[in-house]
Amino acid sequence: MSDWTDQPTSIRQGEELNTDRLQQYLQTQLPASGSDLSVHQFPSGFSNLTYSLEYGGQAYVLRRPPFGANIKSAHDMSREYHILSNLIKVYPKVPRPLLYCEDEAVLGAPFYIMERVQGVILRPHMPAPMQPDAPTMAGIAEALVDTLVELHAVDYKAAGLAELGRPEGYVERQVSGWTKRYFKAKTDEVPEIEQAAAWLADNLPATSATTLIHNDFKYDNLVLHSDDWTQVKAVLDWEMATIGDPLMDLGTSIGYWLNPNDPELILKMQLSPTTLSGNPSRGELAQLYAEKSGRDLGQLVFYYVFGVFKIAVIVQQIYARYKKGYTQDPRFAGLIHAVRGLGIMAQQSIQKGRIDDLF
Repeated sequence: MSDWTDQPTSIRQGEELNTDRLQQYLQTQLPASGSDLSVHQFPSGFSNLTYSLEYGGQAYVLRRPPFGANIKSAHDMSREYHILSNLIKVYPKVPRPLLYCEDEAVLGAPFYIMERVQGVILRPHMPAPMQPDAPTMAGIAEALVDTLVELHAVDYKAAGLAELGRPEGYVERQVSGWTKRYFKAKTDEVPEIEQAAAWLADNLPATSATTLIHNDFKYDNLVLHSDDWTQVKAVLDWEMATIGDPLMDLGTSIGYWLNPNDPELILKMQLSPTTLSGNPSRGELAQLYAEKSGRDLGQLVFYYVFGVFKIAVIVQQIYARYKKGYTQDPRFAGLIHAVRGLGIMAQQSIQKGRIDDLF
């Protein structure tokens, strides 16, 4: 098999770093005499920006908030660094954090640096030669579920993360909070999204359990072993992790999960490479999670609709930043169509009372 280890590319316009200041900072924190700094950017992802650093013969990753974002709330670098610093004590499948810098004079915003985990990441629009065959894809999907079940079983108290969230009333706060975020970022009329928000508020389930949850768990946040893609090496992007209902986590994961028989409008969004042969359907994925975790999925429609709604709000927030000119990333220009498509998916699930074979 070819070497498909995930690699960075050139830095997008408007997202360049001040490499002189960054190198000065690194020289004080990670002394490496005479070493030049090389910076590239990982091209995927729509939220916090991720850069590859080559310095002193070592590979690092730098994470910082997107330009033009509210860095004191949704893009809190210190919180993400704190999660990784504590979680690695009890769970090995996370990158090791190394440095946190709150001095905005260095790069214009707080950032942190961690070790780079080398491996394969499955992203939308993979080149055809990289796409796994059906048996391998099935094994990767099962590994994804196994890893999610593992995360929900982590002893977050032993990791010192008990204060990370407020489990009581978590589901209600999430529905209310994401609804407020949507209206704050609203640019166009998308009635299906507003209807989904109202339905969620009227159909809150009782909390199923309290665990550590990742809140953005999907293929492109998993690093796979290069020599065996059915083994998960690390889980990335912990910016939205908290303590709460694990089925809210599952809901987000199956919200990203597109089926091959979904409408073309939906499939064009390419949220994750879940339509490749060998993948289970989103319903089968949920059932696999139920079997491995022992959790009751009787209220799965609510959790799925919430996951779709939350993803739509995230996309809307990114689109709003694009409309305001905070980023020139061409990927963002058509995101409003993704918001509309997600609204349709939420409404179909509500009307049919199930999550699979929606159309």
